[in-house]
Amino acid sequence: MLKVWGRVNSINVQKVLWALDELQVAYERVDAGMAFGVVNEAFYKTMNPNARVPTIDDDGFVLWESNAIVRYLAAKHGAGTLWPADLKQRADSDRWMDWISNHVNPAISPVFWGLIRTPADQRNLAQIAAEAEKTAQQFQVLEACLQGRSYVAGDSFTMGDIVVGVTVNRWYGLEVKRPRLANIEAYYARLQQRPAFKKHVMLPLT
Repeated sequence: MLKVWGRVNSINVQKVLWALDELQVAYERVDAGMAFGVVNEAFYKTMNPNARVPTIDDDGFVLWESNAIVRYLAAKHGAGTLWPADLKQRADSDRWMDWISNHVNPAISPVFWGLIRTPADQRNLAQIAAEAEKTAQQFQVLEACLQGRSYVAGDSFTMGDIVVGVTVNRWYGLEVKRPRLANIEAYYARLQQRPAFKKHVMLPLT
């Protein structure tokens, strides 16, 4: 059985668990990271020298980096669904995964860490507000993309929506000033109808 190492409050682990449930793949999960430790143990660093989560072991094939894991699972178990059969749609879906990593995460991560994982008396509120504004600017790109689309690569839910969706959920869970983005709000509402999204992603931010 496929094995996943990672804690459920990790956004990167949530991507993998959401994908597995969408694909109806059985798995075993082991708590790892932060308070759970494990990641600095020798056996784990042999699998993942970065000492981060998630890591998977799929019948002896070990893989780390959450987006790579989502791509692998989609290709193996979701051909024609999460892994679009059409090359152009698949590239479109894949593009949004890279967009999150390269453009949104650098802005939203300081907001998350500042508001959720930094004691209130140690927060740099000016920096948090500035990074929230940068995040809002980045989400204008997604807002434009979703005009006339139900999902990031068209009318069907794909792997790209998993990586985008966990970050959209984080954005709406943070207490920051946000512009009205009607297309993203409608997209977020659609994601909330998915049982696996509710189970693995719509959790308190910690």
